[in-house]
Amino acid sequence: MTDAGFIAVLVTAPNKEEAESLAEMMVREKLAACCNVLTGITSIYEWEGKLEKSGECLIIAKTRADLFDAVSKAVSEAHSYEVPEIIAVPIADGYKPYLDWLLANTSNA
Repeated sequence: MTDAGFIAVLVTAPNKEEAESLAEMMVREKLAACCNVLTGITSIYEWEGKLEKSGECLIIAKTRADLFDAVSKAVSEAHSYEVPEIIAVPIADGYKPYLDWLLANTSNA
């Protein structure tokens, strides 16, 4: 693995259109090399003292750990939720050609 350190960033969105828009923004701005949009998930959570159950989409964005703050800022500014889920999961290892591609397709800024 390279010294870059890679993460998968998980972001939920209320619908496919917003999820795809956020994913396209992350890839276009080279904040993520690839995003998967999973539809048809159900989220159960407490919000403002009430138990909620919502249909959502999940974005899995593959990126570098050093880009997390930029990803978080860009997603939170573009997201419709007051408190969007933006969490990072470390990628412990991966297929070297894929990780090289991920590194080459994310921002060096």
